[in-house]
Amino acid sequence: MRPSGRELNQMRPVSIETGFTKHAEGSCLIKVGDTHVLCTATIEDRVPPFIKGSGLGWVTAEYGMLPRATNTRMRREAASGKQGGRTVEIQRLIGRALRAGVDRVALGERQITVDCDVLQADGGTRCASITGGWIALRLAVNKLMKAGDVISDPLVDPVAAVSCGIYAGQPVLDLDYPEDSEAGVDGNFIMTGSGKLIEVQMSAEGSVFSREQMTSLLDLAQKGVDELVAAQKAATA
Repeated sequence: MRPSGRELNQMRPVSIETGFTKHAEGSCLIKVGDTHVLCTATIEDRVPPFIKGSGLGWVTAEYGMLPRATNTRMRREAASGKQGGRTVEIQRLIGRALRAGVDRVALGERQITVDCDVLQADGGTRCASITGGWIALRLAVNKLMKAGDVISDPLVDPVAAVSCGIYAGQPVLDLDYPEDSEAGVDGNFIMTGSGKLIEVQMSAEGSVFSREQMTSLLDLAQKGVDELVAAQKAATA
């Protein structure tokens, strides 16, 4: 039995509120159980120097957690003068994931920055950030298309992410914090709406896992991503 009482292949409840902030070109508040992330997308008519003049667009991301997103207060990274290694790794992951679903030629020479701010954490913050980040990106690109600034849709395939792991010897979908903190195997699966893999982060946290278990986790991840993509499409319809 999972601590939450969920079935092994059951996601936490997912809710998405779009247009959550006034000024961003695209925004949403995504809630996956008790993990809540505010995602905003900002369009700028510039690109990083390394692709300037190439005609290619760029999508990047930034990630952060509020001091009381967790059960004890975390010091703001700005107060220490630098980002932690975990933060840098996650925001690079989010950027890579989102770019996988973008036709950068169709986007044109402009940059979209997706900011993911964790308001409340209960496991799976990077997965919720990627899933919500895609929604904010979708809404921002819709504005570009409506204004006629892009001719064809640069978003070629939705991107979503979910965690899976081995908890109490069983493969489970969408780990919350009590499961994540005790899982023998923990993984994050980033996929497209068409079922292609973008990135898989898997590690044994105390017990090794078999190829058969890996396959079962992939199957669970596919189910979870299918549900998340359906929620993305419903939120941006």
